[in-house]
Amino acid sequence: MKRYSVFAVAREALRYHTGWERAWRSPEPKRHYDVVIVGAGGHGLATAYYLGKNFGITNVAIIEKGWLGGGNTGRNTTIIRSNYLQDPSAAIYEKARSLYETMSQDLNYNVMFSPRGVIMLAQTEHEIRGYKRTAHANQQQGVQTEWITPERVKELVPIINLHGPRYPVLGGLWQERGGTARHDAVAWGYARACSDMGMDIIQKCEVTGVRVENGRTVGVDTTKGPIDCDKLGMVVAGNASVLAEQAGFRLPMESVALQAMVSEPIKPCMDVVVMANTVHGYMSQSDKGEMVIGGGTDGFNNYTQRGSFHHIEETVRALVETFPMVSRLKMLRQWGGIVDVTGDRSPIISKTPVENCFVNCGWGTGGFKAIPGSGWAMAELMATGHSPLTEEFSMMRFREGKFIDESVAAGVAH
Repeated sequence: MKRYSVFAVAREALRYHTGWERAWRSPEPKRHYDVVIVGAGGHGLATAYYLGKNFGITNVAIIEKGWLGGGNTGRNTTIIRSNYLQDPSAAIYEKARSLYETMSQDLNYNVMFSPRGVIMLAQTEHEIRGYKRTAHANQQQGVQTEWITPERVKELVPIINLHGPRYPVLGGLWQERGGTARHDAVAWGYARACSDMGMDIIQKCEVTGVRVENGRTVGVDTTKGPIDCDKLGMVVAGNASVLAEQAGFRLPMESVALQAMVSEPIKPCMDVVVMANTVHGYMSQSDKGEMVIGGGTDGFNNYTQRGSFHHIEETVRALVETFPMVSRLKMLRQWGGIVDVTGDRSPIISKTPVENCFVNCGWGTGGFKAIPGSGWAMAELMATGHSPLTEEFSMMRFREGKFIDESVAAGVAH
């Protein structure tokens, strides 16, 4: 793999850009792999990457029924933060946030990580108590967050209206090292690195069945033929329950659509990410000037990836009160993604009832921010059978009643 650098750009400019090679190979699948990862989104690619980087396991296939990064990875709003209340959540999200900071250098691919900061607005007395509690918990966890006053919020976000008629801004939970990254670049960077290690990325290859013999996974059936494997990782977000059914077990989760939209591009006016759980909306500004806007999930189970007028109305109505300028913007485009939600709003990174079959799902509305930490933990679990980052996220916790309640932190899409 040729390294990307300013010198490479200059050299190829002189060659009229005829010397660039493909970022990753697109081979036909082999008959057998040590590991098969189903799902070539951010989490699946990160799992494969850390299997190779940390454990030297490179006889790996990453199978994707569509195109690489075409699911939730390419449909989210790119917010990165780690200010969660529960210790297991804070640990894995902070691991992810720290890996994002060096990802461009590690992958030799610019993922456009921007630590612009994230504010979670408190607009009720209940939220003040909740966010101050989270700030104290984060101090104990080693996560850098702080409670800030309304005046400080206004200083950071000049376009905000502190005195909304229904929900005034009473302060906020501020994580200075939170921010955003380019979602497509994260997937492409991991894919390029995986391919360079000799792993096979197989697109347009749908899994039609999981083969289990004597309680142990032995391979998958696909639209490109059967593929044998010693270990299988299911990393398919909203479709995890469908794949689990093929393997003979059920997952305690549901799938719902999460919608978002972007406005027409405007001049820079907001250089932080703002989340407002009470009015149920959040907003940031992209590098191209678009206002990236989102809210909560649909109120019913579905697998659609389309938007709806009802959601536009509900989300924009919530944000107009806090950001009056939104009322004058034209919407540029809207989309939906299929998110997988568990009862306690925390993920599942776990062994399954089928031997050598592992699952990574249930990230709900917060999957993008967890990609590198999730991949790191899943790779460790698959390679060694144990990871300190995944201990509390077993699917068995629902049977044992050991919930990791993050319903407040995940109360709005993010």
